[in-house]
Amino acid sequence: MENKNVSYLRVDDNKIINESCIRWVQKMDDCLYVCTKMGGCNIKNGDTHKLCKTNNLDSYNKLNKHFDKKEFD
Repeated sequence: MENKNVSYLRVDDNKIINESCIRWVQKMDDCLYVCTKMGGCNIKNGDTHKLCKTNNLDSYNKLNKHFDKKEFD
């Protein structure tokens, strides 16, 4: 049976993205840069979604927990 739970994140450009569409995430300072493109993204070209702690705390915390060192120990 398929898992029908769909989870979304609100990003800084006032868009909602489906978590299952995330290809990679890069953390810089208090922001996360999220790529949802199948062919990849380039942060320098601005084709990622920016998710900053100060703008969207709930979504930031939800995604940032994967960067918690304890999870990898």
